[in-house]
Parts: sequence; C-alpha cells; structure tokens
Amino acid sequence: MSGLTSRKNAITEITNRAPKSCKTPEPLNKIWASDVFGLAAMEEALSKNAFKAIKKTVQTGAPLDTATADVVAAAMKDWAIAKGVKFFSHIFYPMTNITAEKHDGFIITNSDGGAITEFTGSLLIKGEPDGSSFPNGSLRMTNAARGYTAWDPTSPAYVMKTANGATLMIPSVFMSWTGEALDKKIPLLRSNKAMDKAAQKVLSLMGETEIATLNSSCGAEQEYFLVDEHFANARPDLLLAGRTLFGAAPAKGQQFDDHYFGAIPARVQVFMQDFEDKLYRMGIPAKTHHNEVAPGQFEIAPYFEAANVAADHQQLLMTLMKSTAKEHGFLCLLHEKPFAGVNGSGKHVNWSVGNATQGNLLDPGSTPHDNLNFLLFCGAVIRGVHKYGPLLRAVIASAANDHRLGANEAPPAILSVYLGTQLESVFNDIKEGKLLEKAKGGLMDLGLSQILSFERDPGDRNRTSPFAFTGNRFEFRAVGSSQSVSGPLVAMNTMLADSLTWIADKLEAVLDKGEDKTAAVITVLQELMEEHGNVIFGGDGYSSEWHKAAVEERGLKNIPTTADALPAFKEESVVKLFESTGVLSPAELASRFEVYAEQYILSIEVEAKLVVGMASTRIYPATIEYLDSLSSTATNLSKLNITISHNSIDEIAAETDAMMAAVRKLKEAIEVEEFDSVEAHLNYCADTLCPLMLEVRTHADALELVVSDDLWPLPKYQEMLFIK
Repeated sequence: MSGLTSRKNAITEITNRAPKSCKTPEPLNKIWASDVFGLAAMEEALSKNAFKAIKKTVQTGAPLDTATADVVAAAMKDWAIAKGVKFFSHIFYPMTNITAEKHDGFIITNSDGGAITEFTGSLLIKGEPDGSSFPNGSLRMTNAARGYTAWDPTSPAYVMKTANGATLMIPSVFMSWTGEALDKKIPLLRSNKAMDKAAQKVLSLMGETEIATLNSSCGAEQEYFLVDEHFANARPDLLLAGRTLFGAAPAKGQQFDDHYFGAIPARVQVFMQDFEDKLYRMGIPAKTHHNEVAPGQFEIAPYFEAANVAADHQQLLMTLMKSTAKEHGFLCLLHEKPFAGVNGSGKHVNWSVGNATQGNLLDPGSTPHDNLNFLLFCGAVIRGVHKYGPLLRAVIASAANDHRLGANEAPPAILSVYLGTQLESVFNDIKEGKLLEKAKGGLMDLGLSQILSFERDPGDRNRTSPFAFTGNRFEFRAVGSSQSVSGPLVAMNTMLADSLTWIADKLEAVLDKGEDKTAAVITVLQELMEEHGNVIFGGDGYSSEWHKAAVEERGLKNIPTTADALPAFKEESVVKLFESTGVLSPAELASRFEVYAEQYILSIEVEAKLVVGMASTRIYPATIEYLDSLSSTATNLSKLNITISHNSIDEIAAETDAMMAAVRKLKEAIEVEEFDSVEAHLNYCADTLCPLMLEVRTHADALELVVSDDLWPLPKYQEMLFIK
C-alpha cells in the first residue's frame, strides 16, 4: 500500500470510527492492589513467623533466610494460581529504558507422566537469562554469557494480565556470573544503602538517638502523546524512531494556550479510565491526569513511593500505558520530542529523603531557619548538584532528550538549583554569617467573600529550573519521558551520600572543638555555600543572559548534547564517587558509558537511515508527480493561449533538487564506519549526522507546504495532533 493510500485510508477510518464503549469504573477499594502479592496479601497467606520475617525484609532490607523463602514461594504460587496464572517470570531492568522478562511454567512432570505444579524458594530466588545478550558494556562476552536474576523482596510481585493470559511477575535484579550489575535496580538499591549510611552519621551527630532506615522517595510526572494508530501506521518514523522526522508546522499548534488543563477529549478520557483501573489493580497510586501544553499531549502523575518501588512502578506504568493505548486505537509516544514546534515530553522526578522516625528530611517546616536537619540535608543537595552537575546531565542524556534540553521549553542543559525566595534568602544569610527569621508566604486574600483565604507558598514555582525545590522535595525536571527514573535516582542518592559524608566529617570536627550544634551547622554550611553557592539561581533559566553568566561568571557547564554529556562517566571525580560509596565499581561505571554511547549512536543512525528512505521513496516521488502534473497543466493551458508563470514550478523543482542533494550527503555520511574512539563517533553523530538530517527535513517540510495535499504521502501534523 502506498504512503498516499495509507494516509487517505487513515483519515477515512478515523472519520468513521465508532466510539469505544465506556465501562463504569469499579470502586477503588475493590480493585486496589488486587493483583499484587504485597504485605496485605502475604499477611493472609503466610504464618505469623514467616510474615514477620518478610515484613522486616521489605521495610528495612533485613536478610531473609531460605526456609522463609520456601514458605513465601509456596504461598505466592497458590495465590497466583488462584488467579489463573500458569507461568512466572523474573522481571528485570537491563541497561536500557525497557523491561525484560522470561516466562517459566509452574508445571513439572512426575514419574507417572502426570503434571503437577512446583515453585520452590530456589526458583523464586534465582533465574538465569543470558548475560551477553543484553547491553552490558563488555562485562559479558558470548563465550562468557552466564547471567542471573535474583528476587528483590522489597518490591512486591504481581500478576500481569493480558489477552494471552496471566503471568506472575517477580521484580528482580540482574547480574553477571562474576557479580557485576547488569541492570538499573542493583545500583539503585546500593545508592539507597550508601545514602542511608551517610545520613545516619549526620543525624547521630545532630543528637538523634532513634533513627530508622532512611530511604529516598520518588513521584514521577509522566508526559506522553497519543496518536491514532491509523496515522501512526502510515508513518515509518513514528513506528521505528518514535518521532516525526518530517512534518511542517500546522497553522494552529499550541500558540492559543487552549490545550493545557483543557477539557480532556472523550476518547482520551475513556483510555485514561481504563489505564488507571489497571494501575490501581497493580497498586500504582495514579493521582493526577490532565491535558498538557501541546495538542495531543497528556500527563499522569502517581503519588510518592519508596524509590525502588517507584522505579519498578514507573517501568510497569510505561508498559501498561502503551498496551492500553493500543487497545483504544492509539499509539502512545513516550519520545521526548515526537513533534517539532510544540512542547516535548519530560518526566519530572520529585525526590525526597526520609524515614519513619525523623520524617521527610527535605521538609523545612514553617521555620526552615530553625530546622537544622533540613538545612544540612538541603545544603547537601546544593553541594551535590554543584559538584556533580555534569553527572546529572549524563544520566538524562539520550538522542531523544537532546531535543528538549536547552530548547526553551524544558530546563536548560545547565544544572542549577532553584530554592525559592524564602529559602534562598536563608542560605544567603548563612553565607553572610547571619540567620534571621524569614517571613512566611502570607495570606492569599482576593477580597471575594465566596473565595476562602488560604496560605500562599513562601516561594514561587520556577519552570525554567532543571532542579527546583518545591516545598518539601526537589524536582529534577530535565528527565526525559521515555527514561527510567532509576538512573537519576542513583545519581541523586549517590551525590547526596557523598555530600552528607563531607558534612558529617566537617560537622564532627567543629563539634569536637566544643561548638554547640547550631553554631557548628552554620559554620559547616557557610563553608559549603562559599564553595558551592554559585549553583543557586532563581531567575529565568531560558534567558541568554543566564546562559552567558552561568558559564563565564559562575563556572557552570552548558552541556547541550549527549555527545558532550556522556564523557562525565569517565571523569575521575565521578569514578571515585561511585567507587567510594560502593554503588558502582569502575568496570560497572565504564559499562554504562559504553552502553549509553552505543544507544545514542544507534538511535541517530536509525533516524538517519529513515530520513534517507522516507525522503527518497515517499516524499521525492510525490513531488515529482506534482511537478509532472503542474508541467502538463501548464503545457495544456499554453495550447489555449493561457500563460502561467513557471516560477512556482521552478521553485518546487529547486527545493526538490536541494532535498535530494542533502539526502545524498546524508547517505554518504552514514557509510562512514571508522572512528578513533567512541567519543569521536558520538561527536560525529551529533555534529555531522544530526545537522544533515535537519537539512533534509528543512527542504522536505518546505515542500509539504506547496505540494498538493492530495499527493502528500505522510499524515500531517494538523491531522495527527488534534485527536478525533
């Protein structure tokens, strides 16, 4: 089927689409976590001793003995089989942004040839996928391929139901035979452990006596686009690259600001309801959904959870989002920039740290100047972002996210910290040696009797900041919509562990001199602010003035592309950071650089090949056919003594020739294979292939605006973005 035919058929199908029936949602208390083998389900299924042991493991990370694992495995199997499950899978998260799973049956045969079910503690604890067939950064070769999955009891098992049946999914870590982390979960668990160790020391020095295990928490705001599947199927770029490599801007985009928080389209509302019901069954606390800024763009945000569980839930959320969208006739696009000219999609990671005894340590309370624990932990974050800004940029680097960062729609590629007016003033006073009581936000009174007065927040919200304090947490706003939250969480937890260790050493030295706690805290934070206060910025992060001042006056780095960002993994300070905290060995860290570099290179090369193919086999034939039609018409009219200007024909022909000349240059550039280093290959993709792709697109998009609509082979933005 030709591209033109596909486009016309897509428009016909969508125009005649019958709306999907909307089911009445079931009560939340009936479906909540109904497919999760969590603590509530385990308490019913296990003996008191077994439940006590597994609960302690889940809540504190305490080791679990094999006898209890056998009991848990038997109960888990019975629970799953009662839900129609015949298979189980250790689900894990390799060094990509996707999930991996291998399904095994509960079935075994006995000596009589009969079939029974079996699931022991050893089967629960360990699985064995091929360690060399996943991205591993040279940690595993084909001749040394063994890898293991191992059950993570701190994240609950669940039943995944699809049209093909139900499977028991067991969240797991993934490691090599020699013990290196091949996944995103092991570093996350290690980073929490490192952060807890450092935080315990700081809190002990502050006189805290009962200190529960500390954990980081995460709430990730997920943005996404929905496109009708009929249009998507007519766009090879959407199917294979996740974004439109061609497409002229429509007359109407987002300039009217009429989509953000607007009425949700009925078809999308039905999808959201179905999707969220599935999330609730999995125990994922979806809290908010709404239209986003760009047409066709939406957001869903879950409530805060422990970082490890939140990371698992984020992966599951993305999987369910895509599969549910397909059921409703949509393609769900998680690419950071699927459409040029309108806002892209991010995944704002809201991050905080706390425990059961001290609470949220990033909550300033009503008087942050008196909350010494908060000031220390907030100061640790400031130091971490300043010292390891390039690392934070590296963990969110991808070919897709490069289209957002620095594009005046998302936080810029300069890592800075926004604290808000009140808190910034507190830290500036600390730097200057004074700590005065600060005004609260004040009362918001509109002078309307029917509108109740309410407390105004003490700080505004800065949407141009990549790392912003938002009341009782920090929001890492530069994370990409398709990315796992594990990488950012690992970086934030680890930099916090390093900063807290630095603070503990400084604090201990000052306290040993006989200073009281308040004076000691101020002394340490004064030194911290002198060294790292330049990273605090409350102005417009999009402005050219800031970009210049950040680099020239404050010494911050502007890191616009993945090619610029990934070498941070090789910096000595970053290697030392991960090695000293026990989060990643030098070999494990080096593997991350190699894997992420390969993913970037492959992504750009796939896009480049798509550009060549689509321009050559779809756009060029359409323009030639249009030129032929124009020429024939001009010839026929001339026979009737009607003369038309050939300027437009000549202009279209020139634009077509220019496009194909750019295609030839791009095709030749793709064929270059020899590079001196990975860094050289990265830079070649960023500096050569990407500009050439843009050159082809510029000509193609210009042609879209003049070639007859009846001949254009690709669904257009105005058709795809406005959902019917």
